[in-house]
Amino acid sequence: MLDLVNLDAWQYIYNRIDALLTEYRISYLKWDQNRDLLEMGHAGRPSAHQQTLAAYRLFDALKAAHPDVEIESCSSGGARVDLGILERTDRIWASDCNDALERQSIQRWTGLVVPPELVGSHIGPTTAHTTARTHDLSFRAITALFGHFGMEWDIRSVAGTQREELRAFIGLYKQHRGLIHSGRPVHADLPDPALLLHGVVSPSADQALFALVSVATSYAEQPGRIAFPGLDPDRLYRVELAYPAAVITAPDGSVPAAGEHIFVQAAPPAWLADGATASGRFLAEVGLPMPILNPEHAVLLHLVAA
Repeated sequence: MLDLVNLDAWQYIYNRIDALLTEYRISYLKWDQNRDLLEMGHAGRPSAHQQTLAAYRLFDALKAAHPDVEIESCSSGGARVDLGILERTDRIWASDCNDALERQSIQRWTGLVVPPELVGSHIGPTTAHTTARTHDLSFRAITALFGHFGMEWDIRSVAGTQREELRAFIGLYKQHRGLIHSGRPVHADLPDPALLLHGVVSPSADQALFALVSVATSYAEQPGRIAFPGLDPDRLYRVELAYPAAVITAPDGSVPAAGEHIFVQAAPPAWLADGATASGRFLAEVGLPMPILNPEHAVLLHLVAA
């Protein structure tokens, strides 16, 4: 562990990074610190606080010299996410675990204190390298949408309908990026621990994007009506399924391929076909009947003021 309180050590690190950023067209710097700090001392005394302040000075000096370089803070599942880091970096990496099921919990609690636009969230490969758990693309993509979206997947291996589905999710993110990166995150308080409902409501409450997520097998036969928090009670909203779209339009009444792995029942609630219109008060206090989802699947709902 380099003692950054030592001015010579600090200057050495600054000079090396500054030289790289000056010589090469580097636009992004990932600042990782996956190491337990067991030997932080300076002049025979503990120096954890001084070491932290010295690291902040290093960030400040590099930002002043290279203002266009984006810096991401990463360490042991976000262990260096504090107010000082948030003031100096452009985003954080919440965890190296990119399993979508794990990420639902990670991003839920990180999002209580860090805005979604600052939290890196990526679509990982079909089978997560950290857990060996396999998920459909839709579950991985819907999980990644609510953050600083990206991909952590060798897309050269993606082909056919999966490639088109990936293209569609990238389009969805671009469509709703302004809302996700400027709105107010909200989380519903659901009695069923197998279900999560979270989303983002625009500052003027004229639209919202919600994800209904099944994280486990529910003890309930049906989820029943689920309420949407954070809306303007005196406005009418149009509620439509953003993904998968048109889930019950097959002539024989069966679920099309886009939703065949997502839904348990043969036909989800009828309102999903054409959407529903209701007041923000009704949606918050009464709610809408929701489809029965298979575990580790999700749907995306878009609400727009009518």
